[in-house]
Formats: sequence, structure tokens, C-alpha cells
Amino acid sequence: MAGPIGRSRACGGAVSVPLLVLIASYIGFGGLLQGVGFPLLPGMLSTILIWALPAQVILVGGLAAGTALPAIALAVGLSSIRLLPMVVALAPVARGRHRSVWAEIWSSHYVAMTMWVEGMRLLPKVPAEGRLPYMLGMGNVYVGVSTLSTWIGFELAGGLPAPLAGALLFLTPASFTILMVRGSRTALDWMALGFGLVSAPLVAGLGGGMDLMIGGVGGGTLAYVGARLMKRRKAA
Repeated sequence: MAGPIGRSRACGGAVSVPLLVLIASYIGFGGLLQGVGFPLLPGMLSTILIWALPAQVILVGGLAAGTALPAIALAVGLSSIRLLPMVVALAPVARGRHRSVWAEIWSSHYVAMTMWVEGMRLLPKVPAEGRLPYMLGMGNVYVGVSTLSTWIGFELAGGLPAPLAGALLFLTPASFTILMVRGSRTALDWMALGFGLVSAPLVAGLGGGMDLMIGGVGGGTLAYVGARLMKRRKAA
């Protein structure tokens, strides 16, 4: 499955419900670009280079509001830090027997919520030597389709009501919550999800993506500690 075969099969694997959610979300993002008067080409470029919808919304909203560039860069950077644990979790799964540093760096760019959820689900089923090409194939499809959807949303924005554009953007967090609930198997999974949901209202006012960072990493850490304590009690 390595090489072109792995990438071609990955294109088929990328066609899924999360891809449909990406399409709808980036159509909403394209509508947002049109609504705030942001140029189409830089908006499409942000999809290719940033590839993280919350950070892209922060970028576009900050520039439209006239926020200072250093502040926008800091906010986008803080928002993107939340993806680091996903990269750390997915990289060992995608790594094959023969290391390719540049290919691993390239594939890490594609690690956002969609790639993390689908990668953790699909990559273990792929032979080790084909996982990295498979991941690159999926990433190319995700980014390419999202960029095209950004353009479509921009063109449709004239007839797209603002509430509908907002609802399309909301599909991303809603769908990933459903996927995580569906994928929860152990007590640790359920505890991490529960702690994250409980902490969400407490950190909702924090900007720059820190709410997601604290809720995700903090909730996961509490769940890990709780699961360890439960194991020790059972062993005692």
C-alpha cells in the first residue's frame, strides 16, 4: 500500500462524513470572507497554509477589525498550539519502518481535528509501510476540497443568509463532539470527554484558542490522573 497506491486508496478513505462536514464548514468560511470584505485569494491561501478553521476565523476577524498584526499573530499561534497534542498522538501511528523526516513534517501540517479523528480510526488498519502515504493522500484531499469549498462559499455568499453561514461553521465542533462520543470505548475516554465538556463554560471567555487548549489538555490530564487512581484502587 506504500507510494501511489497508498495515496490513491487514501483518497477513497477521505470520502466520509467528516469530509462533508469540512465542505459545509468551509463554505461557511467563504461566506464569512465575503461578509467582512476579505479578499478571496488570501482567504483561500489561509486554508492551505493555516489549515485550522478557528485560527483562520481569528485571522480574518482580526484583520477585518483592524487589530495590530503582532496581536493577530499571537492569537493565531495560541489557537494553533492546541493541535500539538494531536500531532504527538498521531505521529507514532503514521510512522512506518523507513523514516522520512520531510514527509513526516509535511504530514504533520495536515493534523487538525479531521485528520486526527480519521487518522486514529483508519491508520491502524493500514500496513505500517503505507501509513505515511495514506495520511498524505488524505491530507491532500482534505485541504484541496476545503480550499475549493472556500471559493464556493465566497461565490454563494450573496445569497447565503448570515445565520446559515454561522450554522455551517458550527457544524465542525458539533460533528467532532459526536465523533468523539461514538469513538469513546474506555473509562479514560469518557472521563476525558466529560471533563472537557464541564470545563468548557469555565474557559469560554478566553481568547486566542486558549479555551480549547485548557479544556482539552486540562480535561485530558484530569482524566488520565483519575484513571490511574482508579487502577491503583482496583489493584490494592
